[in-house]
Amino acid sequence: MKTPLCDLNTDELAELVSRFGQPKYRAKQILRHVTAYDSFEDYTDLPKSFIAELSEKYSAQPLTEETRVTASDGAVRYLFKTESGDFIESVYLPHDYGNSVCVSCQVGCGMGCVFCASGKHGLVRNLSAGEILAQALYIARDKKDVGGINKIVMMGSGEPLANYDNTLKFIKLVNAPDGLNIGMRSISVSTCGLPENIIRLANDGISCTLSLSLHAATDIKRKQIMRVANTYSVRELISALGTYFDKTGRRVILEYILIGGFNDTKQDVTELRQLLKGLCCHVNLIPLNPTDNYNMKPPTKKQAYAFCEQLKAVGVSASVRRSMGSDVAGACGQLKNRTVEAKARNKRT
Repeated sequence: MKTPLCDLNTDELAELVSRFGQPKYRAKQILRHVTAYDSFEDYTDLPKSFIAELSEKYSAQPLTEETRVTASDGAVRYLFKTESGDFIESVYLPHDYGNSVCVSCQVGCGMGCVFCASGKHGLVRNLSAGEILAQALYIARDKKDVGGINKIVMMGSGEPLANYDNTLKFIKLVNAPDGLNIGMRSISVSTCGLPENIIRLANDGISCTLSLSLHAATDIKRKQIMRVANTYSVRELISALGTYFDKTGRRVILEYILIGGFNDTKQDVTELRQLLKGLCCHVNLIPLNPTDNYNMKPPTKKQAYAFCEQLKAVGVSASVRRSMGSDVAGACGQLKNRTVEAKARNKRT
């Protein structure tokens, strides 16, 4: 598989043009094309001989669009195909305050959360930093007429902190002033809980918004829905989040999928209050988006907001997240699974 040009940072591009015997300014020319997600045909300011040499080992567009679906609220779910033939999903989310893109960091996922469609077929491979970035570059180009994108959310398929090195490089690439130039405060990384890498992220100078997929306040409940809970306790995770806040000064977000009758009781309110005491955080409540392989149900809208008010009444900052794209296979992995399964059925017939 060829190396995506968008895998390379400014120094690496400078080294590349030097290796090909080209003048230094070629690196900035290439970077402009990379950021615009141009094809090699668009590199008209570079010598044709140089483009031919580049195209032998490097790819200008490592992802191609397989299909897309647009929701009634304007959210767009893209299904991309990588050069290796794998499928990954990304989502464009328009808001009054700017446009977000939710990117995937792995093909599939190995974390085994029972409510998540992304992990249905397990982990296939990590995405490179450039393959993660290409999702944002493609959508920024596709949506440039409506303002492009202003925020990045690493909440698609895969566990970012299990693909640590590529996640770290992606964050630096998307934050770079000569790239998309998206600020750290506008980059969110969601993890299901790898405490040593949460601390490592802070030690590596990253101060993005960190979101922990908590979903239960006790180890007993968390183990029923999240495989990672068999390795790390909630207390270990909260301690790591405290360290992240101390090093970065950034309030952390706790993602909490509401499952009717399972983790939305008064006892859960009490346990959350006790667990989160002293942590600078906000709880983001997300009513469950049912998937094909999971039979639990979300609470009603009234129950979800009542649970939120109960948390706020005991001093826990909380809100109910507005769901977007739910009418077009909005949960991570659903569009990919349905597309791949449909292709498999067509081959059999």
